Amino acid sequence: MNPNLVEYIKRYVKISESEIAILESYVSSQKLKKKEFLLKEGQICKYRYFILKGCVRLFYIDKKGNEQIIHFGIDNWWITDYESLINQIPSKLYIQAIESTELLKLPQDKFDELSAKIPVINELFRKIMEKTYIASQKRIEFIYSMSGEEMFHYFIEQNPQFTQRVPQYMIASYLGLSPEFVSKVKAKRI
Repeated sequence: MNPNLVEYIKRYVKISESEIAILESYVSSQKLKKKEFLLKEGQICKYRYFILKGCVRLFYIDKKGNEQIIHFGIDNWWITDYESLINQIPSKLYIQAIESTELLKLPQDKFDELSAKIPVINELFRKIMEKTYIASQKRIEFIYSMSGEEMFHYFIEQNPQFTQRVPQYMIASYLGLSPEFVSKVKAKRI
């Protein structure tokens, strides 16, 4: 089993070596090239993805044809389209590699079986969902309580790992700002 995933799991739950071996039999690996899609609108999401190395974005295309980024994923993060995954309905979202990415994928159709064999898996994903929900709440709070400039500076300060890996226009999209606005904010700070 990949040591990154094992270390990640052990931060949240107690898991034995035998349970790790069982989990290993359920995951498979996948590599993406830069700009390659993991999921496209209309496909049904079948996996929970653990990013071993790389960076991806989760986004949709609005009615005007603009990409709206909902989430990023980097090394040692999970990413998926939960609505499509849980309800097994066509996705409205895309997951695309921003850089070459290596991942592990856990199939949804085997999740209940795996959870029966390793009950702490449910606890692990409950904790992941709680953290994800809290992050979403905070993002909404920031959108309503901060100016665009404050939001951009806060994001950069809290997430320095993104500034070197994610293009500025994608950060702008995630924050609901225009790329031109972000350029002006950055120029003002220098």
